[in-house]
Amino acid sequence: MKLTWINFLHFYQPYSADNETIIEAAEKSYKRIIGALTRNPHIKFTFNITGCLLDKWQELGYGRLISDIKKLIESGQLEITGSAAFHPVLPLLPESEIKRQIKLNEEILKKHFGAGLKLNGFFIPEAAYDKKLAKLIKKRGYDWLMLDEISAYGKINAVDYGKIYIDKYSKLKLLFRSRKFSNSYVPKTIMELIKKGEDKIAVTATDAELYGLRHNDISAAFEKLLKRPEIITKTVSEYLAGLTAKEIIKPVPSSWESTEEELRRKKPYYLWADKQNKIQVKLWQLANLAVKTVNKCKEDVNYSWAREHLDKGLASCTFWWASASDFRLFSPISWNPDEIERGVNELIRSIRALDDVTTRPTKIKAEKLYIKIKKMIWQKHWKYYWKK
Repeated sequence: MKLTWINFLHFYQPYSADNETIIEAAEKSYKRIIGALTRNPHIKFTFNITGCLLDKWQELGYGRLISDIKKLIESGQLEITGSAAFHPVLPLLPESEIKRQIKLNEEILKKHFGAGLKLNGFFIPEAAYDKKLAKLIKKRGYDWLMLDEISAYGKINAVDYGKIYIDKYSKLKLLFRSRKFSNSYVPKTIMELIKKGEDKIAVTATDAELYGLRHNDISAAFEKLLKRPEIITKTVSEYLAGLTAKEIIKPVPSSWESTEEELRRKKPYYLWADKQNKIQVKLWQLANLAVKTVNKCKEDVNYSWAREHLDKGLASCTFWWASASDFRLFSPISWNPDEIERGVNELIRSIRALDDVTTRPTKIKAEKLYIKIKKMIWQKHWKYYWKK
């Protein structure tokens, strides 16, 4: 009995996160994963590492971690995908911003892993699919996308993992992760599949932090799994190349957190942009104002500073932490006023940084929005979430 396991790991921490947070993730998860792959050269994975995290690793002295990943790439044991440098929800941004984020991410990856780095696949932050976005990604030269299975038909458990799916809109190849397998501690789940003794294909895609930071694997199930002779691992590109049966489909706008009910209600990015969520509405008003203002002032003496703050403020975390959703899986409720405020501070700083005097009316408008958002955040927090 052999089980083919396609494992996709997403490495991301917001650039504005505390250094201690990134160090903890590196020590508990990232170094563990890379070490396990190094000790098991027959195992192949596919990684998405956001550019902002790579730069942060370098800044914090994790050059050895980067060089170890580079060796795995060069040996063919590891495949790296493209993405957006600062992890924004791409379908919610203007086209110029999307192109910039993708190009910047490519530049950062090649800076750390070599100019000859080949990027076949692409991971959209939060797997937030949109057909216009897919077409832009195809034009950048990418071959495939990793999406959640709900993106195929708007429902769960409808994907045939024995065939290759083609996006009708962009012509990109599509690989859909199993929601059931991915929403678990994956090594334990794969081990259970092996014990059942059935030939199977398991496609999983999770945050890399699951392996240590979010799940205390005291039994070392991950390391033990990699030594099991029953598993065959492939990179995503290798797996797709081996499929012959094809189906052309029209994927639906969605994310890897979308529910069937949300898609029926035409709310594909509900966690980051819910029109009923007053805080998120105001956040996007400020974000859109910042994008428009900063991009109009590219000749400003402080443009680079404004741009840096804007990149940090557009990270998906700013909006996710305002959703107040309860996932009950390796994480608490998605409400954190400090994290929301961190993003809001970056957005307002992007406008404050500009020296152009003609932006003065915009700055006043932005400051009013900023004050309104902070008031709404803390009123909600003390009213609904604070307990003695």
